[in-house]
Amino acid sequence: MDFTIALLQFKPTRKSVEKNIQIIHQALEGIKADLIVLPELSNSGYLYKNAEDLKSFSEGNDGHGPFLRALIDLAKTINGVIVTGYAEKEGSYLYNSAIALSPQGPITNYRKTHLFDHEKMLFHPGDSGFKVFDWNNTKIGMMICFDWIFPEACRCLALEGAQIIAHPANLVLPYCQNAMVTRSIENRVFTITANRIGTEKLDDMRLSFTGTSQVTDPSGAIRYRGPKEKVTVHVLTIDPNDALDKNLNPQNDLFEDRRPEMYQLV
Repeated sequence: MDFTIALLQFKPTRKSVEKNIQIIHQALEGIKADLIVLPELSNSGYLYKNAEDLKSFSEGNDGHGPFLRALIDLAKTINGVIVTGYAEKEGSYLYNSAIALSPQGPITNYRKTHLFDHEKMLFHPGDSGFKVFDWNNTKIGMMICFDWIFPEACRCLALEGAQIIAHPANLVLPYCQNAMVTRSIENRVFTITANRIGTEKLDDMRLSFTGTSQVTDPSGAIRYRGPKEKVTVHVLTIDPNDALDKNLNPQNDLFEDRRPEMYQLV
């Protein structure tokens, strides 16, 4: 079956939700896809002094805030689902989250499990667990940025049936893109890493993001790897059913050969 996926790589503007909405709308104008993946914290940018400073640029997961509402409207024009990272607000807590938005509204919300560095000063640890949702007869899971370094994240999603892993990211370490090749191989899934570009500075902090967003397939092949510093939209067609075959050869099935009873720590 044909399933069209796309990713957007751009530089979110800190403290300007409206500008980020404009950038996303302009970049995706005329795009049609079953699934589009955007970077981590696409609504807010990355560096903030504290949670209070970030709160004004965060919103709830009900789809009624300005950023998610604008993306739901955009999902109607692309006739597909958008997975985006965003700063989520619930009560006194902030979460580094990803949400799947259909033309009808939110489908499911994921809160980042593994917070990276300064994020621990801003966000509450994610409590949603790993989730898989269905769209156009395809199962899609979500994880965020630093989740990549923990193989349990992608494995949990694959065991829940995910054929595609949507991976919004704000990557600064140089290892992830190559590691996602391994994540695809060990789980036989597609991965879509939508990374951001550019540099952010705040007081004595300076972060440069690595770009090179990419798509990998169940064989570990890199179907697409983007530029390091350029705003990019890339669209391609895959067959998600390729991720249903977990056989490496006639004798080895990646999931059936697992022996969880042997993985217990002694």
